[in-house]
Amino acid sequence: MLKRLKKTGNNVATKKQKVISMLVNVGSFQQKLDRVVSLATSKTGSYVCVSNVHMCMEVFDSSMFADVVNSADLVVADGRPIFWAKQLLGRKDTEQVRGQDLMNALCAMPSSDIKIGLYGGFNQSVLDKVKARIIEDNPSAEVVYAYSPPFRPLTAEEDAEVCQQINDSGVNVLFVGIGCPKQEFWMADHKEKLSCVMLGVGAAFDFIAGSKKHAPKWMQRVGLEWLFRLLSEPKRLWKRYLKQNPRFIYHFSKQLIKHKLGKSNV
Repeated sequence: MLKRLKKTGNNVATKKQKVISMLVNVGSFQQKLDRVVSLATSKTGSYVCVSNVHMCMEVFDSSMFADVVNSADLVVADGRPIFWAKQLLGRKDTEQVRGQDLMNALCAMPSSDIKIGLYGGFNQSVLDKVKARIIEDNPSAEVVYAYSPPFRPLTAEEDAEVCQQINDSGVNVLFVGIGCPKQEFWMADHKEKLSCVMLGVGAAFDFIAGSKKHAPKWMQRVGLEWLFRLLSEPKRLWKRYLKQNPRFIYHFSKQLIKHKLGKSNV
């Protein structure tokens, strides 16, 4: 269900498995940040997946989505349960790397190194607030592109125009916030079309804009951030959490037992 990777090196999709696994990179926050910066300065298309229980179970259920996630240039353990799972599987060199923290660190870097782009958000007004907040918190940050796409697939002509605008703007770090699994499919589809590293940041735009609140730190530490979000948006999230969380616990428990018995190659 979860697989390990070396601290450096790319994910490799594993096919013809009885159980589809999500590959998660191990290593420290600084190592992940350095990797993203390296991808940004390479001026080639790449993407980073920020994994949680929801993503893990989407991978488990879909071989197509598994190929997308496992082909990413970097997969970080954003969710506390994913971090704990890697630790229980013996990877003590794993750190939790929250997508929001990675985004904040990149925005704080000198604009001579990082040119920021934003793609997603509920509407352009929300995205404008995100841009303003990033610049307010990081006066040296340079946000050179911001676009909130419509709630429909773009036409081929519209998509080509968006890609040209992103490339012409000089973006080398593009934050993509259109929700999992849509954003991961979008990043994989645009890897060969864009000259930047893309990070799927989910609801980060809403948190930055203030339309959603972060869970208290104590809830984040004990792995209850999902409960805070469920209570905040019960109509939208109840199916996701009440369906996927128990399934994750069940399937990971089986994997952990196999690992303890020496019957797993994780």
